[in-house]
Amino acid sequence: MTDADDLPQLYLITPTELDLDSYPDRLAACLDAHQIACVRLSLATRDEDKIGRAADAVRAVTAERDVALVIERHVQMVARHGLDGVHLLDGARTIRAVRKELGDDAIVGTFCGQSRHDGMTAGELNADYVSFGPVGETALDDGSRATLDLFDWWSQMIEVPVVAEGALDIELIRAVSPHVDFFGIGDEIWGTDDPAATLRQMIGAMS
Repeated sequence: MTDADDLPQLYLITPTELDLDSYPDRLAACLDAHQIACVRLSLATRDEDKIGRAADAVRAVTAERDVALVIERHVQMVARHGLDGVHLLDGARTIRAVRKELGDDAIVGTFCGQSRHDGMTAGELNADYVSFGPVGETALDDGSRATLDLFDWWSQMIEVPVVAEGALDIELIRAVSPHVDFFGIGDEIWGTDDPAATLRQMIGAMS
């Protein structure tokens, strides 16, 4: 895969906590430096006001650059804050209801862990994409990983776009790149001094 048109697209995932004084500029620098398909607002807080203010601040950056913005979990926030859709965390369980609520034009994607069955069911229920992960090694949850075999099988058998995310590094990106449509990249870059430069290194591994 050397043709740029065939390379995976970039899907940025925000940190779980945002400093609204600095993060919008860091995000803008990445969006200005690289072609980004989508941004996911992924916050740990359950404070509705904080989520709303973050959604508005991030949307101001993405909308100016015509980049889609989805929010993790909070379906009711989509219309309220002018977002493009939602990223679910429960596999295929709520896609049908969420799609009915948000309509056909909204982006509805879902995280399916390492489950082929959940991914296939989500696709059948009209998910716009499914994501599998974590790809890299992590001590979080039970330590299970989405394997290269899973992405290889999906790319050959299923047409629904697939996102690889979680604990990515250069070597994993190089290995998985031929088999995915998107890389979901978040903590891998936001914890560095220059996220745009770190992202450039990751993009270099996709060719």
